[in-house]
Amino acid sequence: MDAPLLDYRVAFDQAPVGLVLSRHRLMIDCNQELLAIFGAAREQIVGRSFEVLYPTADEFQRTGERIVAQLDEHGRYADDRVMKRVGGRGELFWCHVAGRALDARQPHAAGIWAFEDLSSRRVLKAEFTAREREIAALLVEGATSKQIGRRLAISPRTVDVYRARLMRKLGASTTAELVNKLLTG
Repeated sequence: MDAPLLDYRVAFDQAPVGLVLSRHRLMIDCNQELLAIFGAAREQIVGRSFEVLYPTADEFQRTGERIVAQLDEHGRYADDRVMKRVGGRGELFWCHVAGRALDARQPHAAGIWAFEDLSSRRVLKAEFTAREREIAALLVEGATSKQIGRRLAISPRTVDVYRARLMRKLGASTTAELVNKLLTG
């Protein structure tokens, strides 16, 4: 019996992670797993801005700026962030995003991005503001207040205020307990 013919299109469509090809922050192609992760039909994704996958337009904008500022020399970037499902009620969920700009000098011109749904391991229980979601994601990465402040262009004291709000919302008494609750839901 002959093995099924495998080509790049089959590999892309059947990859076990969500994949998107982009140009100027528009999704020009995606695979089946991405549609499943975001609860979307193909026409809700292809040809649309990545903005439809973010909880707010502001988070979309700030994430784009952060990606540009933090690409490595090979045009790669990765983080965990809160995203929004397209189908249904627009449920928010934790997602790992990794990708690369095909030309690091033009970060949004063209790229390939991988998405992994983390909701089975990390649950969003409390209602967080957009800024709280950004800070929570960076705390989980192990960033300090100073590092978070630099990445988000806010003061470390402002980061501390947001950290205190997150701790209150989740009933955590230490940063380590907060990070644990963020990771485990």
